[in-house]
Amino acid sequence: MEKRIEKHPLFPFLPPNARMLMLGSFPPPSKRWSMDFFYPNIQNDMWRIFGLHFFEDKDYFVDPISKCFCKELIVNFLTHKGIALYDTATTVCRLQDNASDKYLEVIEPTDVPLLLHHLPLCQAIVTTGQKATDILCEQFSIPTQPAVGGYITFETDRGNNLRLYRMPSSSRAYPLALEKKAYIYGRMFHEIFR
Repeated sequence: MEKRIEKHPLFPFLPPNARMLMLGSFPPPSKRWSMDFFYPNIQNDMWRIFGLHFFEDKDYFVDPISKCFCKELIVNFLTHKGIALYDTATTVCRLQDNASDKYLEVIEPTDVPLLLHHLPLCQAIVTTGQKATDILCEQFSIPTQPAVGGYITFETDRGNNLRLYRMPSSSRAYPLALEKKAYIYGRMFHEIFR
């Protein structure tokens, strides 16, 4: 079977006021998208986590009629709050036709130091799964990964210290209830945006 190489379909979302850079691994196949933005699968809980924490409403970013996420609402919120988004891989080979990180072969990792050059106010990087954490730790030569829900401090190539938070995956395949995920993310949001 011939390998199918995929390039990242989105540009990095980098508001100049971003204090946090959130990194996943790679978007799901386009047939699973409900919008043209990050975490587009309506079955993924990332925007429900944000809705629960910031608005006490898991469906705050959901359009119930169209059964999709409201991209404009999400983009406006992230821009106002100062949250940047991208992924740790820019080119992959999907070994199976699904969104599982287990079946992603990373061909080209994202140049995260380059992203950080565009984010002068960034204080923390947040990874949203094991593959993203592995790639980031390798890129910055971080020997010990933070525990899920926790963080470590590391030094960048520019000599400044950032926090690396390791958050649970927002995929429903990750065996943790939405409310517990929102609680763990909420602690991190409080520490960064207090």
